[in-house]
Amino acid sequence: MSSSELTPLNEQLIAFRQELHRFPELSNQEFATTARIRQQLEAQNIRILPLALTTGLVAEVGPESGPLVVLRGDIDALPVEEQSGVEFSSEHPGIMHACGHDFHSAAILGAAILLKSREAQLAGRVRFIFQAAEETGKGAPAVLASGALQDAFAIFGIHNDPTLPAGVAGSRTGALTAAVDRFVLHISGTGSHAAHPHQGNDPVVIAAQIVSAAQTLISRNTPSAENAVLSITQLHSGSAWNVIPESAWLEGTVRTFSAGTRERIEQRFRELVNGISAAFAAEITISWQAGPPAVINDEHWTAFALHQATLNGLDAREIPATPIGEDFSYYQQHIPGTFIMIGTGEAWPLHHPAFRINDDVLLPAARYLAALADTAFAQRPV
Repeated sequence: MSSSELTPLNEQLIAFRQELHRFPELSNQEFATTARIRQQLEAQNIRILPLALTTGLVAEVGPESGPLVVLRGDIDALPVEEQSGVEFSSEHPGIMHACGHDFHSAAILGAAILLKSREAQLAGRVRFIFQAAEETGKGAPAVLASGALQDAFAIFGIHNDPTLPAGVAGSRTGALTAAVDRFVLHISGTGSHAAHPHQGNDPVVIAAQIVSAAQTLISRNTPSAENAVLSITQLHSGSAWNVIPESAWLEGTVRTFSAGTRERIEQRFRELVNGISAAFAAEITISWQAGPPAVINDEHWTAFALHQATLNGLDAREIPATPIGEDFSYYQQHIPGTFIMIGTGEAWPLHHPAFRINDDVLLPAARYLAALADTAFAQRPV
């Protein structure tokens, strides 16, 4: 299609993206969002699969049978109070599309509309996942359980990246995003008067030891050639200036790029905390919550995706890995595929209350996704 022929689609996608932005919904609560996506798909006569998903949906174009390639976008928002100042700011207090999932949804919709327009020429089926609950890491496993990826030979996903200039498509073979783990510690000490600390067992001091010592899990337990991050993000204890409290709790996250490093850091973290617990004669409970694994991009499909980016007018770049998390990784445990970052060149980072999306990138992203799916059939490994 020419640029003039695509103008109505561009306007449609921008309007749809801004509508989703105005009415964001949290993970597993995306009922109205799902209904809006369904309405758009039905208006284009794009078939929607009858899968057992509470929110989100899966659609398909192409013949009833044949090889299957998958495009995935996500639809949920974050518990963030918006401060972007855009005319279509969130009308739901305390909820915002601060990660650009409205952009991803609109781009996937655009790809579906473009491919529907040439459905008879497709060499196979293209399936579109509008996935719920990416922010909690629970959405992809639900889609997998529904059977949506059965018989697929490849999957592609995108994420906007405000740190890349608009018009850039960035990816890399191997680890692109990190595995995400969360930990929560509860420290049970003994309270006392602040003037008589020897009569108690101070959980604040114990917590401080953990905060300090945990940093050595990266600096002294992880090889310098491997990347990993450990951040303690909350520490709460006490309620008065002259009272040593009875308990404290802290939580944080670990980000790793390989299964071996992930396993090693968890093991050493538990050993470290249990050692401090014994040294201070305090009871410390550890809750370790494993999130999505690292996104590991397939070599064949990553090279293909970057080549297609160049052919479709984008600036293809190999980019470094990033310690953000992404549950797209669950799909890659079942079928090969690649995840691509689409530059938007905006000032504010992901998850920031002032985060914005450059709508000029929306149609190019949709056209790129459509091209990926359309040309993937000829690139299937034999």
